[in-house]
Amino acid sequence: MSARAWAGFFAMSTIWGVPYLFIKVAVDDGVPPAFLAWSRVVLGAAVLLFLAWRAGTLGSLRGRGRWLALFAVFEIAVPFPLIAAGEQHVDSSVAAIIIAAAPLIVALLALRFDASERVSGRRLVGLLIGLGGVVALVGIDIAGSTDELLGAGAILVAAAGYAAGPMVLSRTLADADPRATMGASLAIAAVLLTPFAAAAPPAATPSGAATGALLVLGLVCTAAAFVIYSGLIAEIGAGRALVITYVAPVVAVALGVTVLGERPGAGAIAGLLLIIAGSWLSTDGRLPPGPSAAVAAVLLRRRRRRGAAAPAAEPGGQPSSTTIRITTTTTTMPTNAGTIGFWRHQNSGLARSRV
Repeated sequence: MSARAWAGFFAMSTIWGVPYLFIKVAVDDGVPPAFLAWSRVVLGAAVLLFLAWRAGTLGSLRGRGRWLALFAVFEIAVPFPLIAAGEQHVDSSVAAIIIAAAPLIVALLALRFDASERVSGRRLVGLLIGLGGVVALVGIDIAGSTDELLGAGAILVAAAGYAAGPMVLSRTLADADPRATMGASLAIAAVLLTPFAAAAPPAATPSGAATGALLVLGLVCTAAAFVIYSGLIAEIGAGRALVITYVAPVVAVALGVTVLGERPGAGAIAGLLLIIAGSWLSTDGRLPPGPSAAVAAVLLRRRRRRGAAAPAAEPGGQPSSTTIRITTTTTTMPTNAGTIGFWRHQNSGLARSRV
């Protein structure tokens, strides 16, 4: 994967490890799952549609209504309330680990729908190891409780939605502006969830902690996350992008233990270790390319934008000294990873540069 892809990968691993904590805080405070999901998507939709409107990119969605609706159902309207419902019965860290089944479901769906996402060899081994971690978790830690099994089942269905949604996005919507795509999808999901939220509103005004959790879920874990994620899918494909679900549980478990006082059992620990191993193999067993050229790539794109304004040439046909200095700096600059401008790459109109 490119440095830009790794930067987005690590950002999303962190952002998507956090929601399980805030979902748990909200549902334990009495916020119904449907209302929680509705609040989250309304906030996210408002932010992203405003950004898309200001950028003038809503027109990129013309003629794509059915694909937006399909993506909204698979990726948002079904998974969000199901995860919240599941966390009424299982720990936040358990929920995050179960979602790790999504990459394997992508592989299964790819057998029928998407040849480019089919896995084999090392990647297939990694996905199976990751699934083994999920099996260890369910078989050891929660097999004896009916409520916990139902909660785990709801979260597993959500994982299936998370597997199908990115495949729709990568095949039909990846070239559209991510702010417009995600804003419209969240708005559609909000409309779909409105009857369920209205039928089961909170019995009392949510506490300050629950309200803060809803704000973080909507603004950070939804609005910001979906923009970055859409760019990551277009960069590396749905299967590899979903490997985020292997890394996010590490963040979720750490937060569950330190903030909520959860105590993962032997199955959760074994599952987590297997999932980490699966993540390694599913990305071809490669480390990120050093503190790499995400920043250099951003600078290169900026230099291309300024190309028309650069001095053409000095007398004698030689490039100007300014041009020489820019070229030397670009080719010798120490690499340094970063996420600045990652999602902007999707709409820069420039050729992609692999590093």
